[in-house]
Amino acid sequence: MTVFYWVMAVLIVGTCVPSALYLVLYATTGEYACLRRARTLWNVSRVFTLLGFNIVLWGHVLVALWDIWFS
Repeated sequence: MTVFYWVMAVLIVGTCVPSALYLVLYATTGEYACLRRARTLWNVSRVFTLLGFNIVLWGHVLVALWDIWFS
């Protein structure tokens, strides 16, 4: 699970930080392309966060069910 946590952290931070940077660029320059990139990266970051949460949650559910049925 440690590898999974690290991969998800890299994916989430790797999309959230550029999103914030593009948002700052949009605020300073007013360039619409920067806003579009910031929105896209933010949405991808949210998808990675929800994916990681769901995998962790359902993984724990499956392990618990396995322990109940086969222990």
